[in-house]
Amino acid sequence: MIIKDIQIDYIVVGMVQTNCYIIHRENSDQCVIADPGDRADTILKYLDEKGLTPEAILLTHGHFDHILAVAEIAAAKGCPVIVCDKEAALLADATQNCTIMGTGKAYALQADRMVKDGEQFSVAGMNIKVIHTPGHTSGSCCYYFEEGFALCGDTIFLESVGRTDLPTGNDYQIIPSIEEKIYALPDDTVLFPGHGQHTSVGYEKKNNPYTNGGTI
Repeated sequence: MIIKDIQIDYIVVGMVQTNCYIIHRENSDQCVIADPGDRADTILKYLDEKGLTPEAILLTHGHFDHILAVAEIAAAKGCPVIVCDKEAALLADATQNCTIMGTGKAYALQADRMVKDGEQFSVAGMNIKVIHTPGHTSGSCCYYFEEGFALCGDTIFLESVGRTDLPTGNDYQIIPSIEEKIYALPDDTVLFPGHGQHTSVGYEKKNNPYTNGGTI
């Protein structure tokens, strides 16, 4: 998909079909990768075939199905790993990030850069704002691109919301995160979730059964 002059592509990876996003401006070979959850070989092959150089890896949260390819890609391409500061502890703990539960092996990471709620930064020629959205995990966040789209991880899905029964999840936080932070974005903001199809703020306001008075 192209939004304004930004190309948003994704590769579905791993045992729970995680969306790994690769985002860059048209006519630029610099990109960002979001949530490379598995299959580093496939992601690296895609980058090489497209002639793209990742300037950063963005993590919406630290669960195993979003991080398993991070170390290999970061080492191969020399790009920093960025995560919300409130997710650092979970990312570094193989029990909390569910890698032991999900894969039978311990896998933990330390990010190169930790960003805070409301922080704005630029990478690969794109301006991004961090929106801390606790609920799925305590440090889950969305990355809002000024062109009008957001990477929202497992906080919100098409007509659904993220589960809250894993370590640091909180069902009292996830709905306020959506209603007060994600729904505060313009209605035409395109939402790219960690699994499944993309949606929009306006569509979810009208059709998501868990928000605006619904329950999880």
